[in-house]
Amino acid sequence: MDEQKNESTEQQQESTPAEIKPAGQFIQLKPFKFIMLMFFTILITAGLTIFALTFGDKKVVEVKVPVEREEFTKLYEAFDLLKNNYYKDIEDEKVVDGAINGMFDALGDPYSDFMVKEEADQFNSGLSSSFQGIGAEIQERNGYITVVSPIKNSPAEKAGLLPKDIILTVDGKSIQGFSATEAVALIRGEKGTPVKLSVKRGDNTEPIQMTIVRDEIPVETVYGEMLDGNIAHIQITSFSEQTAQELEKILVEYEGKGMKGIVLDLRQNPGGYLKAAVDISNLFVPEGKAIVQVQEKDTEPEVTNAIAGKKYNLPITVLVDGGSASASEILAGALKESVGAKVVGETSFGKGTVQNVTPLKDGSNLKFTTGKWLTPKGNWINEKGITPDVKVAYPTYASLPYLNASIEMKAGMQSDSVKAAEEMLQVLGYEPGEIDGLFDDNTAHAVEQLQAANNLEETGVLTGNTTYALMDALRAKMKADDPQLLKAKELLLGTADKTEETTN
Repeated sequence: MDEQKNESTEQQQESTPAEIKPAGQFIQLKPFKFIMLMFFTILITAGLTIFALTFGDKKVVEVKVPVEREEFTKLYEAFDLLKNNYYKDIEDEKVVDGAINGMFDALGDPYSDFMVKEEADQFNSGLSSSFQGIGAEIQERNGYITVVSPIKNSPAEKAGLLPKDIILTVDGKSIQGFSATEAVALIRGEKGTPVKLSVKRGDNTEPIQMTIVRDEIPVETVYGEMLDGNIAHIQITSFSEQTAQELEKILVEYEGKGMKGIVLDLRQNPGGYLKAAVDISNLFVPEGKAIVQVQEKDTEPEVTNAIAGKKYNLPITVLVDGGSASASEILAGALKESVGAKVVGETSFGKGTVQNVTPLKDGSNLKFTTGKWLTPKGNWINEKGITPDVKVAYPTYASLPYLNASIEMKAGMQSDSVKAAEEMLQVLGYEPGEIDGLFDDNTAHAVEQLQAANNLEETGVLTGNTTYALMDALRAKMKADDPQLLKAKELLLGTADKTEETTN
């Protein structure tokens, strides 16, 4: 433009009126139209040049990070270098998802996670009416996938999966370093299909191999039974959107049957919705008393108090164990500190943080910790758990490893699995001889007795239906002789009797 203006000026200086001659054919433009034409010509030329430089084979212009987000400069530079110099084409979406995953991993928080659409769908189905899988709550801890608790009556529970079991492989693939949602994507699957897990339990050096057949997992979360003395034993297995309504329905039914006390069983309950725990607490905590405190970043704790409504003013005990986490601990803490309920069992899991799930436009989810929750008295139980008022341990046989029914155990064999089978036989009243892991004549005779009791062929070989019969019998004994439930019931019967004496 400057050069063109200079040339025009020079021509005007050299011309004189005497030298003007008629011109040939020409296009006459007014000054304004001429300037606008030149402007658009330059604009189009610049646009084409930028397009060629940006998207051509030899790109020299890269997308730069906005000045207001300078903290992403390194990320943009890394992406551009990969995009332009990696030896083959990269998948932009996959690389970006990986970068987001990296941000969450850097938090060092096992409860915060990025879920792509497929993982988000599976996560959301976990709190819906049903899903297909093995039925176990898992969590990533220190690079390993750890079982929080199996769901009641699920294939995982029936197979013998226990809280604190570490899942090493899924169908032969190592899942060390996987996030919980990545592990869930492998473990869940279509109803009727098997999944093979390799599991480490406690200090056992030999991993436990188990094959679990996936099933439809109904999310029915409340179960009840009336015990002797009109004590209601109510088990809550998780906290979904409908749990409070399910519980109210059972309480109304048992109230009509003369319920005098409640054992609220939260064992192996991995948690769920915070709101469900608050709604249930409202059924027992007096109006105006604290249920929970939630403290977010740079704020004072916000206290949620009980509101008016139907209250069940009955003696109550709460059962917890190492599989009781999150919302279970909120409820247990509220009943312990604001109602005076006795907590019985083993120390709970210890999850004292609150997560929020935010969906993104492509269907993926961001699940991250937004605060911590405190008990009514301001106690933070994170990684410590709730300590029972009355400690009652599970019997040692409750943690015996799962026996693989596809393996034959017979005379002459020696292994950790044989030793576990001998312990089970002994607990059930059979006489396998010395508990040494050697399948001898005494062990074979004990197996024959088990087979006779279950109308099975008396082969003395432990496999197939005989193995299932052994584990089923052990579960039945555990339920009948449940020491934690018996203690919780005992405490209530004494309280109920005293209440009745005072009333009379």
